[in-house]
Amino acid sequence: MNQISPLAFVHPEAQLGDNNIIGPFCYIDKNTVMGDNNVLQNSVTINYGARIGNNNEIFPGASLSTKPQDLKFRGEDTICQIGDNNSIRENVTISRGTASKGTTIVGNNNLLMENMHIAHDCVIGNGCIIGNSTKFAGEVLVDDNAIISAEVLVHQFVHIGGYVMIQGGSRTSQDIPPYIIAGKEPIRYAGVNLIGLRRRGFSNEIITQIHDAYRILYSKGVLAEGIEEIKNTIPQSDEIDYLINFVSDSKRGIIR
Repeated sequence: MNQISPLAFVHPEAQLGDNNIIGPFCYIDKNTVMGDNNVLQNSVTINYGARIGNNNEIFPGASLSTKPQDLKFRGEDTICQIGDNNSIRENVTISRGTASKGTTIVGNNNLLMENMHIAHDCVIGNGCIIGNSTKFAGEVLVDDNAIISAEVLVHQFVHIGGYVMIQGGSRTSQDIPPYIIAGKEPIRYAGVNLIGLRRRGFSNEIITQIHDAYRILYSKGVLAEGIEEIKNTIPQSDEIDYLINFVSDSKRGIIR
């Protein structure tokens, strides 16, 4: 049975699972779907098009599936998909998709800290930590287990790799490849995220190979030459393949 405050509004067309707690002054619009065991503290807004999984905790002032801040948006029927086991802190805003992709996605087991924003058509992976007041423009892609500190500004269409650590206050309009620390002003490569990789169970052998791959990559004026040398000198592994494919597929270029 759901516990719904008499001071909350739940649209009769909203679909709620079981054992959800809906606090006072929450607003849940039509065309919304929510799973089980979610906790909405007071003053949470769930807008049209939200699809929310299970075991999420959403804090006061958060507004999910908001109308996109995109002048090309023409009211198309889009959604915002939130997975399971997320902690969405105070005043977080997440826009729903546009005609470009149709869906904004936040995966599972993420911590979205106070006042951060995820714009239309972004895709956030699993196990990410995103700091206070960080802002993602439209169609940003963040891979699993990224740690992005406070007040980071990310340009539209940027791709952020997995297992990165991004320094607070940074700004980027280029892709940030996986496994690294990125920071300083302007933002640049600041080494491999050794502590983060060890905490995630990466072996010393794999960490050494990642370090060697970046040493080669950033020693070359032309990235394609670095990629070719990595293929020829570093043993093949899933981690090195991911790095190579990320850099090869980058549309905006990677930070240097």
